[in-house]
Amino acid sequence: MTAAASPLEYQVRLSDHARTAAERDAILAGDLGFGRYFTDHMVAIQWDQARGWHDAQVRAYGPLSLDPAAAVLHYGQEIFEGIKAYRHPDGSIWTFRPDANGERLQRSAARLALPQLPVAAFTESLRQLVAVDHAWVPSAPESSLYFRPFMIATEAFLGVRPAQAAGYYVIASPAGAYFAKGVAPVSIWLSEDYARAAKGGTGAAKCGGNYAASLLPQQEAYAQGCSQVLFLDPVEGRYLEELGGMNVFLVRRDGRIVTPELSGSILEGITRASILQLARDRGLVVEERKVSIDEWKEGVASGEISEVFACGTAAVVTPIGALKGRGFAVGDIDAPAGEVTMAIRKELTDIQYGRIPDRHGWLVRLR
Repeated sequence: MTAAASPLEYQVRLSDHARTAAERDAILAGDLGFGRYFTDHMVAIQWDQARGWHDAQVRAYGPLSLDPAAAVLHYGQEIFEGIKAYRHPDGSIWTFRPDANGERLQRSAARLALPQLPVAAFTESLRQLVAVDHAWVPSAPESSLYFRPFMIATEAFLGVRPAQAAGYYVIASPAGAYFAKGVAPVSIWLSEDYARAAKGGTGAAKCGGNYAASLLPQQEAYAQGCSQVLFLDPVEGRYLEELGGMNVFLVRRDGRIVTPELSGSILEGITRASILQLARDRGLVVEERKVSIDEWKEGVASGEISEVFACGTAAVVTPIGALKGRGFAVGDIDAPAGEVTMAIRKELTDIQYGRIPDRHGWLVRLR
């Protein structure tokens, strides 16, 4: 499904119950965590087959009104994105690679039989929300405003077919560090009973069902004292896919950086693609290929693999200290984060926060 090409005109309806400046400042000065607090406003745009995209609004953050027969509630026609806004030292507000997120939202929409929002309209939706809620963009170190754009099927109809009406929304949450301990090595649990997605399924789309399927094994990881769960390929159960919400990289002793190739069941991460580019810029050899779990375990044990890290929009880059599974554990959770891991993380975040030049034109100013 294609979208209307004409630019959308926004109606701005300011909230009559917005937090006071003092209330907002108290939230921003405290422990933000991740996804705990939300700004005063949201974006809403409607779509139907007859009119295309229409009725674009910035309105008060609040509950959505859905018919009990709305298709999203019965058939899971839903997709989402994750992208951040960063306050630079001069007070300006920027986002990172919104075109890539907008294009991925379109690919997810195509896979879930939802309408495709134009990429320019995606970026403009972020700009419209920041225009009203810019005071919510924090300035503390490692903090940002996390946007959650999402699209749901809203048509009230119980037949099994693509919905003929949908809604696109953007909410935003001031965020601190993703992990409570900050940038410190984490332990990962290997899931042997569950697969995240299958080839031909929805693994390459960013949709809620993929994450719902990861929650039970994630619960198992927590029970084992681990922060995240690692999934293997669903066919042979030998090759790395991704974590519950992040892509994974191995750094070999000879300087090569290895990451699982995109297989149709792995989400094409924006942070992943950015890291691959930054690694190549440094002259490092990058390999996108099948990576077996034995390569990880044996490589860490022998010292051939010197570092392992995960990446994603929310956590950025997170060092992995240990991998655990039934009857085995490799790595050392108390070992310091690797040099390559932290150097790439620093370069990436320095670009995002405007501390060093953006050589690739990834940053887009919102305000």
